[in-house]
Amino acid sequence: MSSPDPTLPSGRSRPLDQLRQTARFDVPASLVVFLVAVPLSLGIAVASGAPVAAGLIAAAAGGIVAGIFGGSPLQVSGPAAGMTVVVAETVAEFGWEATCAITVMAGLLQIVLGATRLGRYALAISPTVVSAMLAAIGISIVLGQLNVALGGTSQPSAIENVKHIFLNLQEPNIHAVLAGLGVIVILILWPRLPQRVRAVPGQLVAIVAMTLLAAAWLPGAARVELGPDLLEEIGSVALPEGTPLAIAGAVLTFALIASVESLLCAVAVDKLHDGPRSNLDRELVGQGLANSASGALGGLPVTGVIVRSSTNVAAGARTRASAILHGFWVLLFALVLVGLVEQIPLAALAGLLIMMGTGLVRPADITQAHARGELWIYALTITGVLALNLIEGVLIGLVAALVLVLWRLVHVRIDVRQVGHAADGREKWLVEVHGSLSFLATPTLVSRLYAIPDGQLVELDLLVDYLDPAGRDQLDHWRARYETAGGTVHVEHSGPHGVEAPRRERALKAAPISPRGLLPWGAWQDVRSDRHHPLALGVREYHRRHAAPLRTVYEGLAEGQEPHAVFLTCVDSRVVPNLITASGPGDLLTVRTMGNLVPEPDSPDTSVAAAMLFGVDDLGIDTVVVCGHSRCGAITSALESTRAGEIPAGPVGDWLRHAAPAIQEWQTGHPVGLAAAAAGRSEVDQVSQVNVAVMIDRLGELLAGRDVRLVGLFLDISDGTLQILRADGFATLTDAETDELAHLMEARPPEPA
Repeated sequence: MSSPDPTLPSGRSRPLDQLRQTARFDVPASLVVFLVAVPLSLGIAVASGAPVAAGLIAAAAGGIVAGIFGGSPLQVSGPAAGMTVVVAETVAEFGWEATCAITVMAGLLQIVLGATRLGRYALAISPTVVSAMLAAIGISIVLGQLNVALGGTSQPSAIENVKHIFLNLQEPNIHAVLAGLGVIVILILWPRLPQRVRAVPGQLVAIVAMTLLAAAWLPGAARVELGPDLLEEIGSVALPEGTPLAIAGAVLTFALIASVESLLCAVAVDKLHDGPRSNLDRELVGQGLANSASGALGGLPVTGVIVRSSTNVAAGARTRASAILHGFWVLLFALVLVGLVEQIPLAALAGLLIMMGTGLVRPADITQAHARGELWIYALTITGVLALNLIEGVLIGLVAALVLVLWRLVHVRIDVRQVGHAADGREKWLVEVHGSLSFLATPTLVSRLYAIPDGQLVELDLLVDYLDPAGRDQLDHWRARYETAGGTVHVEHSGPHGVEAPRRERALKAAPISPRGLLPWGAWQDVRSDRHHPLALGVREYHRRHAAPLRTVYEGLAEGQEPHAVFLTCVDSRVVPNLITASGPGDLLTVRTMGNLVPEPDSPDTSVAAAMLFGVDDLGIDTVVVCGHSRCGAITSALESTRAGEIPAGPVGDWLRHAAPAIQEWQTGHPVGLAAAAAGRSEVDQVSQVNVAVMIDRLGELLAGRDVRLVGLFLDISDGTLQILRADGFATLTDAETDELAHLMEARPPEPA
């Protein structure tokens, strides 16, 4: 019997069915999330310098209000570790009651952002800056809570915390150390226990265990002070006193950090289930309402929390009822079980927060930042947050990210090198330009161009997606000056917007061509998945990325074709003619046969002859290419069958008989085969290279009396390089041999050996 569908309900089920689903899935999940939320909320309140009850108020408000009005069905909201540093700074500057008012105002700002549909733009912040911000917060939490775990108190800055750690290490409170260390050990070992044991949240087990242990053996560990009754904490709000700029800065900081963390969490939660996706604008409104409610009731700021949300999904929640119910359980706990909370050692909560803080410093984020070339931004942001404060550190990171974006926009990779000599003896220079060529990058390019000696042959290859008017004018001026001085400039460019494009088009950005068009399916999609056939996704990719840029090309070919060469090659899937010749629609008339074999001219099989004669006689093609390749399966089968003295019956065997002349030539010492053997090639590759020469001879007979150039190529599958056939063997093609290749293609085919 199949397992139940893990997707969320569609919303069309009957009320009774929804009630059954809630009772079956959401109620148990809400209890699991509640057990995780309580110790986290208490610890975050302590770390924030707020009343402990404020954490429970925020958990209840986040669960109930954000659960009802938010746009992410399975996201669970509440006080978050990512807000602890900024809340602690705000409490120190304005006081707790004013911090509650700032939370209310930040919530109202979130509502405005969501109502104006600006919520999604919070995701435009650099991921590197966000991950660095969270890492810095994690480091700050760890430094502060290490002091608490040693029996001291958390300090307002990272530097002060480091100083006090050394002081507290000299005279630690052993009872506090044991309570904090016990929680850390339990949380480290818990994921290694059996699945049935891990069904109970490790955070809850750690706090309960250390609370019981402290009651019996650790009297010297300081306990949580919950303060007045929870109902007396509600409504403790006062308008902040300070400059309007300072208050506005605090409100904006609360709103932005809470919004970004909630939206990023919502996106992450969407990846954990197959149900409806989050409505980010609605989620921002829900978070704003939750923050307004939490602040008005005397609670901490609220965000979406990935720990609770992932727990909610893993526990089997199906609807937003789980998050809402978890809020009610927290509220019930806060009203009824206050005495139990006050037995919890502060050091135990510190151990919990130390583990949470270390979890915010993720090695994967560091690896990704390094891979993107943004590790310096990551380090700069962390340094700024730790040395200054959260908002200034994040601003430093954002400015650094903006500088990097601008640098990448103006940075153009320019490669200038000499690649040999032209037929007339002049030096041949290749200039490749990659990127977007704007007026900011043009001076660098022009200075490199002016360094090329006068009077030479220059190939300017503009592999750019943008060329602005100023850049084009400078290139036109240099080209005119260089050619006046006796040099020659050949320009090649991508798309219709290069140097030689009409003036009215030169400031346009070229339509992008996806590099996926050059890669096998397995390089960019999961070909093992049974959801979609890779061919279907390939066709979709073509329509999404390639059809529009190629539209003008196909419009020019609609009335007919004028290919430049007939290209005969093997049916092997690893040989892609248009890829290895950098050609496109209309360039090649491609003929593919097993082993790139050609029947003899007097053979009754005229399939290859018909295509060749159509190309040469009807289309006027004057170049015919035969391209073999290494490790050819058809040649392997033909060689093995010849040695066994038995050709297999059927169509495949009938076709492989066309390889017999090539095998005979190889056995009798064909020069191409001898050269391949001297180069260390396998016997199959030796025969494959001889086969190219023999098939060229055979096509020479077929096309006798016609002005046609015959060219032999060989693709090495092991490294993707191409070789060209000469009289005594194959030679590898390099960039410096371009002119020689042109000469060889103009020459007549070698005489048969």
